[in-house]
Amino acid sequence: MSSKRFMELKNLTKEELDTKLRELEKELFQAKMKRASGQLENWSSIWRMRKDLARMKMLDMQKTDATKL
Repeated sequence: MSSKRFMELKNLTKEELDTKLRELEKELFQAKMKRASGQLENWSSIWRMRKDLARMKMLDMQKTDATKL
């Protein structure tokens, strides 16, 4: 994920970030199913999705903590 993309995610609202998180989780699940059935050509895409998901979850936690203050 480029730093430009990360900054775009950082500027999203909590609701928008939650929506994108769910979409990425769904994409990751579908990619894992394709890998299991031998249909996935680019295995590194799963690695990238996992890293992006972790970054998005980190941002989500930061936004959640910020709203508690």
